[in-house]
Amino acid sequence: MRLSDVPGLTQMALALALTASFLPAAGAQEASGQAIERRVNELLGQMTLEEKVGQLNLVSHGPPLRWEDISEGKAGALLNFNSAQDVARAQALARQSRLKIPPLFGLDVLHGFRTQFPLPLGEAAAFSPRVSRLASEWAAKEAAYVGVNWTFAPMADLSRDSRWGRIVEGFGEDPTLGAAVTAARVEGFRKGGLAAAAKHFAGYGAPQGGRDYDTTYIPRAEMYDTYLPPFRAAVEAGTASFMAAFNALNGEPSTANPWLLTDVLRTQWGFDGFVTSDWVGIGELINHGIAADGAEAARKAILAGVDMDMMGQLYIKHLPDEVRAGRVPESVIDESVRRVLRTKFRMGLFDRPDIDPSRLDTAFPSPESRQVAREVARETFVLLQNRDNVLPVPSSVRSIAVVGPLADAPHDQMGPHAARGHKEDSVTILEGIRRRAQPAGLSVRHAPACDLFCRNTDGLPAALEAARQSDFVIAVFGEPQELSGEAASRAHMELSGKQIEVLEELAKTGKPIALVIMGGRPQILGPVAERIPSILMAWYPGTETGPAVADVLFGDVSPSGKLPVTWPRATGQLPLYYNRLPTGRPTLPNNRFTLNYIDEAITPLYPFGWGLSYTQFAYSDVRMGQKQLDEGQILEVSVGVKNTGAREGQEVVQLYTRDPVASRSRPLRELKAFEKIALKPGETKQVTLRVPVESLGFHLDDGTYLVEAGTIQVFVGGSSLADPVGEAEILKTFRVPPMERRASASTSVAQ
Repeated sequence: MRLSDVPGLTQMALALALTASFLPAAGAQEASGQAIERRVNELLGQMTLEEKVGQLNLVSHGPPLRWEDISEGKAGALLNFNSAQDVARAQALARQSRLKIPPLFGLDVLHGFRTQFPLPLGEAAAFSPRVSRLASEWAAKEAAYVGVNWTFAPMADLSRDSRWGRIVEGFGEDPTLGAAVTAARVEGFRKGGLAAAAKHFAGYGAPQGGRDYDTTYIPRAEMYDTYLPPFRAAVEAGTASFMAAFNALNGEPSTANPWLLTDVLRTQWGFDGFVTSDWVGIGELINHGIAADGAEAARKAILAGVDMDMMGQLYIKHLPDEVRAGRVPESVIDESVRRVLRTKFRMGLFDRPDIDPSRLDTAFPSPESRQVAREVARETFVLLQNRDNVLPVPSSVRSIAVVGPLADAPHDQMGPHAARGHKEDSVTILEGIRRRAQPAGLSVRHAPACDLFCRNTDGLPAALEAARQSDFVIAVFGEPQELSGEAASRAHMELSGKQIEVLEELAKTGKPIALVIMGGRPQILGPVAERIPSILMAWYPGTETGPAVADVLFGDVSPSGKLPVTWPRATGQLPLYYNRLPTGRPTLPNNRFTLNYIDEAITPLYPFGWGLSYTQFAYSDVRMGQKQLDEGQILEVSVGVKNTGAREGQEVVQLYTRDPVASRSRPLRELKAFEKIALKPGETKQVTLRVPVESLGFHLDDGTYLVEAGTIQVFVGGSSLADPVGEAEILKTFRVPPMERRASASTSVAQ
């Protein structure tokens, strides 16, 4: 059957399907591998040195790009081309070049193209690879529709410090969750028609002081255990490329780090795609103090393993001379070009027709994309607290006051890096509440109370009056988009401006209040956590923010998100994470000479994996399979989960382990498996979580994976506070060399 024969398939849907189909599946790639290598080598043999270096030049739309660079073979990849007209023009120019090599068209498609989905950190809160895959596929479909074929995503940087603004672009603090989400996003992008670029390799999410672009110090064993697993998952999921990080890692900038780019990525993991620098990252080697000039920076980067220069113009300017002078072997250039060409052949670019220049991104958001965006968004909301069951909005409520500047902020709800997102497409929280309230005959009042950054509270009296005249108050505060994302590190994580003052005044009205926090990371709530009974973290939910938030506030859907990061009580606790190492002096109450602060509790406000529902879940009938484990076997834990409440709901069943006695100090808990399940009232499901014994060890500094004989403690529950359920014994110690693939991540089954 032809796609055009399918009844009801619109012209746009047909175009989307055809666009996505040009990226071959992994099996097809493998089957055609030899043919691709033959074509690559034939083409490489025809290239001049300058044409080779041209393939390694990545230039953005606008200066310094000259359109004739494309026809002259001086631009192997282009970025920030986001219209079909510009893409078609560039493709036509590439066909005029001597060798007619098609360019890559890259764009930051992080959480949507025209239709915006929740930011990646919010998406991670869904604890659902299915949701991550779905959101990425839709983002890719829209971008590919206008000719984009490569995305600078997913960001696989683990971060334990919410002062760092780019935490919003990643998956949080846990390597197991991060690996699952990263792999799902790579797969979704590919299915939708985009090649992925896993970034930023590596350690970028742990800068000193939470300061973006600052240096990182991470022991190699810790890199292997914590920071590298999501990147390895990207390789195994089929990412086409990697992006080198801006930061220096242990004194060696990632853009000139052969241990990362060659030893780990290529030799140990077998990655045969290409690596690009970040924006002018090669030139920044001069600022890092390891290169005296552009020629030395280009030389060090290419020799370390950076194949493509993004916006630096240093490769195309210096590498031909470096080769002719004998400082860079031409074989190094050949290998980098081979990686780029291999990727282009795998993507089918040489055999793909040029984009239709009449295509416009105004085809989106479509009704279908809006529905998917709404469904994804409501999976991501985390109900942090709900004292006295303030939420959902009771059926007895006849009037609602919506207070706060972010309730009607169509631009800000999209968050940073919104690609081709238009605020005019956004449905705000205020509009979503009005749509939901109108059929039920509820009146809705809106009062911002303060400006976007809450520096001016001239509107507070009107907001208080609106609250007093209403049965229920929905307050919407948090971080405007400008305060989150790249170059948005914060030293003070409190709700900015006078938000706390406004919320305390609202609490004094005595009205039931639900606070919706919009933002890209946990914020310090201070007295708000005590004064406001119900708090919902909504992240930046995207285009369909309003309907999705209303679905949850009114109880049409029960919240099911879980925190992908630990939520601190105070900025001074950062970095803060659940899987920390034990100390020789564990915390004891009233003993200052143990692990403590003298001015704040040592515990977080909300732990990793935390999230409430409108119903309740009971865990019972825990069974462990084989309790003595040998190499190649599986730790299997089965648990019954019952919905004991009166509403439908979803629960994320989480399995943690601990190795209490090892040759190296091991974390107090480590997430090893999770499964999200849906339960009707009174329904019970038996969930089986499986962890390969090869995932119960740790790395040595040289990358060797060590699994030691001894006892493993097991915990199962709905957060990182999960209860202990038993122990298993690993019978013998064994090692896995760095170049051997370990067992896949955990699997789970719900019945």
